[in-house]
Amino acid sequence: MKAVRFHEFGAPEVLQYEDVEQPTPGDGETLVAVTASAFNPADNSIRAGNLRAIPIALPHTPGYDVAGTVDGRPVVGFLPMDKDGAAAEYVVAPTSALVDAPRSIDLADAAGLPSVALTAYQGLVDHAGLTAGQRILITGAGGTVGHYAVQLAAQAGAHVIATASPSSRDAVAAAGAAEVIDHTSTDVVAAVGEQVDVVYNLAPSTPEEMTAYLGLVRDGGVIVTTTAWLPAPSDEARGVRGITEFVRPDAAQLTALVELLDAGELTLAPTRRVALADLASVHAEAAAGTLRGKVVVLP
Repeated sequence: MKAVRFHEFGAPEVLQYEDVEQPTPGDGETLVAVTASAFNPADNSIRAGNLRAIPIALPHTPGYDVAGTVDGRPVVGFLPMDKDGAAAEYVVAPTSALVDAPRSIDLADAAGLPSVALTAYQGLVDHAGLTAGQRILITGAGGTVGHYAVQLAAQAGAHVIATASPSSRDAVAAAGAAEVIDHTSTDVVAAVGEQVDVVYNLAPSTPEEMTAYLGLVRDGGVIVTTTAWLPAPSDEARGVRGITEFVRPDAAQLTALVELLDAGELTLAPTRRVALADLASVHAEAAAGTLRGKVVVLP
């Protein structure tokens, strides 16, 4: 079968489109015929060798989000990040990680759902414990995780304040943000004004910005961040918790998100399709900081 792998850490050029043996599932595993995988920023960091906390074996196949079929059954899943991924024609997945794919969208586009939607859900529900009537600031809301976080927070009955650039302002507002702050031209802390119950940081913030966000959180509140390289600060004296989020597979949560999508209560982030043979070009865009939106990769 065809797959993209890297045999050493390094620049996007280490990615090779090559012939490899089709994997064989073991106990508790299922062979998935890949319709599409998805590119995520962590794929870039793992390939570059900047995320050694995830212990992978070389050569490694990236792509931990998958949409495909199992004996004709459409499935999606969030795969273990330390195992070979789905940037291939076939992938072996833990059977427990696979759920029925959404019926309301194209199967290839569904590859863009699992890890980013789970990140938003777990950040808001598991870590922040967001409830109706609370105020939440979501920074970096114009990104893919932000697309789902704003929708889920608004559906939970929270007052959503979001930061976004002018190019994504309308989309963030349409997703359910009550207030949208242009972080490129506005002092975010000053614009928020009244304290919030939750800060959900999805942006590559500086230590100074994170400290300022901490000051926005009311006593007893929480700040959750997805920036593993910059942990969330806390303030024990005020009872403010700081949580650095690491997304995990959860089939029940993913099933719930698929059901929301099929019910029209959640919209899919726009996707761009790229051929598997061209995956290195996507990594190059990510490495250069020019990648925008969600990319799904078709074998």
